Formats: sequence, structure tokens, C-alpha cells
Amino acid sequence: MRANVVLTLTGKDRIGLVDEVTQLMFNLGGNVETSRMARLGGEFAILMLVSMPAEKVGQLEKDIEKLTHQGYKVTTTRTEKPYAETHPDWESFQIEVHGADDEGLIHQIAHYLSQRGINIESMDTSTVQAPESGAPLFDMIALVTVPPSLTGQNWEEKLSSLGHQMNLEVNVSDVRKQ
Repeated sequence: MRANVVLTLTGKDRIGLVDEVTQLMFNLGGNVETSRMARLGGEFAILMLVSMPAEKVGQLEKDIEKLTHQGYKVTTTRTEKPYAETHPDWESFQIEVHGADDEGLIHQIAHYLSQRGINIESMDTSTVQAPESGAPLFDMIALVTVPPSLTGQNWEEKLSSLGHQMNLEVNVSDVRKQ
């Protein structure tokens, strides 16, 4: 029997860190199903879903102690099936947001979605400098699952309207049509 484990790691960036963590998973018969890894400032962050033999989860927790002794913050959490799999009648949408950066953008969008019962499956954001002015520009791509009760409720148009109020371009697309 296999278990799903979410592993998070944060700490000082260094060459070979991803190699070391993925080797640890491989040695335990684990497979990295999904991951996000990024250097944020001078720190490196790893977030991964690993499928592995259930009897090896205890060994994983012992093996990561080496990383914690090196100053990394590491957690492991057993998990169940993804939200979308446990709610098969919900629809998946991708939301893309572009525009001038401002404090609170992510919160306002997340709040709008939360208030309507929309689940955020993933969200990637970044800020870059505009080529000529140097002004900060915001980009976001999110995958969300929407309950059937919102079908025909124009939540997409209302989100676009909210974006317009915040000087953002918001595009919502049905994942099935991509």
C-alpha cells in the first residue's frame, strides 16, 4: 500500500539541495508526484507531494532529521486525495491576472473566491519590473475548483469586474476547453 506525503522544506539555498532531497525520496521508493521549488530571497523552499510505500513513512521522518540538523525547517504530512478528486462534480477553471502591483491584491482575490466557496487548488504569483517605467507589475495564475451551485451565477464576470476596479486584467478559462 502506498501513502501520500506532503513534504515542505525551507532554508538556506545551496547547490545540491534538490538532489539530496529527491535522492532521499528515491531511496525510500518514493515518487515525487507534484512539486514547487523556488529560491525566495536567499532562502530555498520546496513543497512536494510524494507517493511512497506506507511502511517507509516512519523512515522518511527519521531520514529528514539530517536536514533539520543542517538548519532546514522540514515537515511531513500524510494526506488524502486531492480536493478535486473528492468533489468530481465541481468544475476546474484557470484564472490569470495581470496588472499594476499593489498591496493586498492576492488577499482580495482569495477573499472573493473564498466567499463564494471556490477552492484554490494552486496559485503562482510573481512581480516584475515594467521594461520602461520600472513600475512593479503583478502576474498570477491560479487553478480553482468551483462548486456546481455557482453554475450560471456569473462569478467569472464579477471577478473580472473586481479586477477592473483594482486596475487588473482578469481572464477566466474553463480547464476542460484548453
